[in-house]
Amino acid sequence: MSTQILAKRLHHTAYVTKDLEATRAFYEDVLGFPLIATYCEKDELFGKERTYCHCFFELADGSALAFFQFADPADQAEFGPEMPESPFIHIALQVEKDGQAELEQRIAAAGITEPQTYTLEHGYCRSVYVKDPNNMTLEFTYDAPEAAPLDEQRRAEARSELSRWLAGDHSNNNPFRAMHA
Repeated sequence: MSTQILAKRLHHTAYVTKDLEATRAFYEDVLGFPLIATYCEKDELFGKERTYCHCFFELADGSALAFFQFADPADQAEFGPEMPESPFIHIALQVEKDGQAELEQRIAAAGITEPQTYTLEHGYCRSVYVKDPNNMTLEFTYDAPEAAPLDEQRRAEARSELSRWLAGDHSNNNPFRAMHA
């Protein structure tokens, strides 16, 4: 197998929303991700003709977060299950320190408060979390500069650390957060 990574970057992620306008207002007006494409479509999909709208909100690298809304409530119910409540199911987006601070200000100015938003210091990064109108969690992550020297070591040890953990050794390997296993 080739060692070349063939995927160049994330093109888009796609989710279903019940309210495209609330979703648009959050991503475009609050977070500042421009709406760059709206496709209104009718297709034969999965054995039925379906009518839907598909919107894309751009990130700085040209990738996008995309959302579908269906015209037929039955299609919406079939393809738009509720977002899970788990904070471990989320989208993490890399930001610079100043960008993270600005996003925190925008979120606060929009009146979004706990429990819809919170901050975690992971040690190797600082993360600001916010829930969108669909109850999807977004994480805006600023990588700590002092963690960069460990990147090569983490890459070199990724498989052995996974094997160790899967074998039952659940000891902490984050030197920035000395928590007990």
